Amino acid sequence: MTNQIPAPRAAGRAGRSESFYEQVGGHATFQRLVDRFYEGVAADEVLRPMYPEEDLGPAAERLTMFLEQYWGGPTTYSENRGHPRLRMRHAPFKVNPDARDRWLRHMRDALDSLDLAPIHESQLWDYLERAAFSMINTFED
Repeated sequence: MTNQIPAPRAAGRAGRSESFYEQVGGHATFQRLVDRFYEGVAADEVLRPMYPEEDLGPAAERLTMFLEQYWGGPTTYSENRGHPRLRMRHAPFKVNPDARDRWLRHMRDALDSLDLAPIHESQLWDYLERAAFSMINTFED
């Protein structure tokens, strides 16, 4: 996942540009997305071992901060962790097509649970798919 593609913005009240983050409901929406996603990860025999911490809470917090920042919310992720460097941070883990597909399956379930407007759902899913494909670092099983 990279932070190089600017998140979409739309005109809000009084000509103010409203971020995607604001359009979809802000923190509460991203928190629900990530919480549902990690429910799936917790039971996944391929993905769960990629999270060395016993508690998935810290990983969920990092993903929430990252997604919020990417989509125009608070910049807490960069303030606390610096540049995302996502490929580098994921390099120690074997991210093959199976892991990517599992990640996408859990994220798809989480996204569907939000019941977003079709335009928002499409924009978010497009990003998540591109991000997941970019994380592949091996084709070995």
